[in-house]
Amino acid sequence: MSTSVIILAAGKGTRMRSTLPKVLQPLAGRPLLKHVIETAKKLNAKNIITIFGHGGPLVQQAFSEENVQWVEQAEQLGTGHAVKMTLPVLPQDGVSLILSGDVPCVTQDTLQRLLDASTQTGIGIVTLTVDDATGYGRIVRKNGQIQAIVEHKDANDEQRQIKEFNTGIYCVNNAKLHQWLPQLSNENAQGEYYLTDIIAMAIADGLDVASVEPTLAFEVEGVNDRIQLAALEREFQQDQAKKLMQQGVHLIDPSRFDLRGHLTFGQDVRIDINVIIEGDCELGDHVEIGAGCIIKNTKIAAGTKVQPYSIFDNAVVGADAQIGPFARLRPGAKLANDVHIGNFVEVKNSSIGIGSKANHFSYLGDAEIGAGSNIGAGTITCNYDGANKFKTIIGDAAFIGSNSSLVAPVHIGHGATVGAGSVITRDVAENSLAFERSKQVAKENYQRPQKLKK
Repeated sequence: MSTSVIILAAGKGTRMRSTLPKVLQPLAGRPLLKHVIETAKKLNAKNIITIFGHGGPLVQQAFSEENVQWVEQAEQLGTGHAVKMTLPVLPQDGVSLILSGDVPCVTQDTLQRLLDASTQTGIGIVTLTVDDATGYGRIVRKNGQIQAIVEHKDANDEQRQIKEFNTGIYCVNNAKLHQWLPQLSNENAQGEYYLTDIIAMAIADGLDVASVEPTLAFEVEGVNDRIQLAALEREFQQDQAKKLMQQGVHLIDPSRFDLRGHLTFGQDVRIDINVIIEGDCELGDHVEIGAGCIIKNTKIAAGTKVQPYSIFDNAVVGADAQIGPFARLRPGAKLANDVHIGNFVEVKNSSIGIGSKANHFSYLGDAEIGAGSNIGAGTITCNYDGANKFKTIIGDAAFIGSNSSLVAPVHIGHGATVGAGSVITRDVAENSLAFERSKQVAKENYQRPQKLKK
């Protein structure tokens, strides 16, 4: 039976106090709605129908590359009204999972169990039992079977004592949605069309309503304000950290770790506190990441040690390298094995060969550096003339003295030496010495200027 996914994403999110629509607020580096769409794709949904409203153009633009059908809810008249807007594009056959764009953490496992439980009944919901269900629609049962969902504002005192509540996640036969949704009424305390009313319709049709509880409670937590968003961020990150540790990653303190993407890793990877992993990253065996590092879309090979407060962005690092502290690898940085990049060294769009070193205060941009070369402290490649960028090529076993400026385009040959403090504007031949500096002047018995007396 084919599965459609309907995502409610029309809310404004007033309590966020933001110009950004609520479903575009970030969780673990991705919009809330992105999490829901990604989960839907894992279920091999035949079609993903997303209901938009407030900030619709922004939402659609953010997901322009996704294969999503967009349906507008121009008036915010309740969840039942929102789903009703999908009927013109909703297939008559199959089933639909109905999800919320501001409930980002529901898992493939929970949704698959809901689908399986709903196969025979044609309708099912995800519920959760808690100590205090204030504010939520209560699950009313009789002899264990669901009889109704009563919204908190419409519930009597007895019903408000019920601890099982509706999470707003449904699985419903599409033919039944086409039958039930046009019959919804807004005669309730809110004056809205409740999607929950289809439960009463199902029971009236003699159907049993299946239910499952989520694997983890935070899966069904919604986001209405920044406090809830921050709390859910920590729960989500704690869960990710736990899974990484179960697979062998050594996190020094899982409460101070953020994964905002996907991490592939080898054995005995060690990550210190306050590290942020973004995008798609790969860490080889025995890689160590020091405190406060940010690693984004980067591959680091086995045995490499990254010292604290280094930042990597779209870089590739070979095995047994030593990086940092306070190093910055920008997009296009490619480091071979055994490379040393020290404190306050920035590498951009450059390749550095096996065993080469730049240990202090250097900028290497648009450069190609061979194996076994040494880049002295304060060296920079002058790669930009204000309009265009040019390349610096440094051969194997070259020695670049401290505080040198290499004005590109320039080629430093194998085994060449550049004297400290030089500004190199022409190519340097192999195994030669090049230096450029003004003559030192000394004045004996020099008297420093004195402050004038007032």
